Amino acid sequence: MNIPMIIKAVGFLAILSIPTLGFSDYVLHIAISILLWGFIYTGWSVMGRFGLVSLGHGAFMGIGAYGVTMLWNHAGITPWIGIPVAVVVSAAVGFMIGFPCFRFRITGHYFALVTLALSEVARLLIVALRDYTGGSLGVTPNSVISADTPNSFIAMQFSDKVTWFYIVVAVWVIGLLVWRMVDRSMIRYAMEAISQEEDAAASVGVHVTRTKLIVTMISAAMTAVGGAVYGQYQLYINPETTSGIAISLQIVFAAIAGGMFVQLGPTVGAVITLLLTEGLRQTVGHDVHGLDVMIYGAMLVLFIIYMPRGVVGRVIEMFDRRTDGGGPTAQPRPQPGE
Repeated sequence: MNIPMIIKAVGFLAILSIPTLGFSDYVLHIAISILLWGFIYTGWSVMGRFGLVSLGHGAFMGIGAYGVTMLWNHAGITPWIGIPVAVVVSAAVGFMIGFPCFRFRITGHYFALVTLALSEVARLLIVALRDYTGGSLGVTPNSVISADTPNSFIAMQFSDKVTWFYIVVAVWVIGLLVWRMVDRSMIRYAMEAISQEEDAAASVGVHVTRTKLIVTMISAAMTAVGGAVYGQYQLYINPETTSGIAISLQIVFAAIAGGMFVQLGPTVGAVITLLLTEGLRQTVGHDVHGLDVMIYGAMLVLFIIYMPRGVVGRVIEMFDRRTDGGGPTAQPRPQPGE
């Protein structure tokens, strides 16, 4: 076993041991939130790292959160069935949005605008269907847990945060494995070729539209799973926290800040954004409305200009320079989509 594998194994065991260290429920909640959002950000980076900048992943998250909750509240369908349904619907929406865009070569800023519209349409649709979704006030999944019955496997409702911690760890690991699967498959090389020059990629046999659609549908499905788990964990969802432009921009910012070209980069982005949010809430409170959003915006601009590969990407870049002996003037290796 080489050194990187040993470091990963030790890190994973350290994460698994968090609930046994006697931390409070608040600390466990932060850890659960970081891992869950890290999974969602990883889902976005599956396509974002190849230059497919989506600003509409709030829509996929909303489909996951509201789809599962609506099926449970109005049809009594367990989330264990609702999640696969939401994944299929989310992948289908990704296909419907992606196919015309990729077929007619709507890329770059125009693709970002199309997905941005999708995110807002999803939010407005949730609000418009207020008789079912609760509108802007949000909705709570019908609770079946109580003091006598603290956990319900069928309803996917658990009052114990330790249980949720290990569920979210499993989801997070699956997200990393999907990222790794894409990274080590032919899809990666095809997408790298497409991100550089579509015509050249097509000339050597790469099916451009199909490859882009596969990546988009995988990303959409992962985000829907994240939204569904978020809704079940929080037991409350509303359009502002699970859909819309703000959530979509939050996903993009965190993935860029952490490093969307690296497997653990989006998770590091989740650590940065969540600790920043909690730090501001603890120190400033809600006295300065929108302060966290302004800081997010300023940081996003600075990251894009001075650190486009994110924190983890920057650390790896510095490590490569030291090991290669290239010195500070050595040029970093280009990444797909750059």
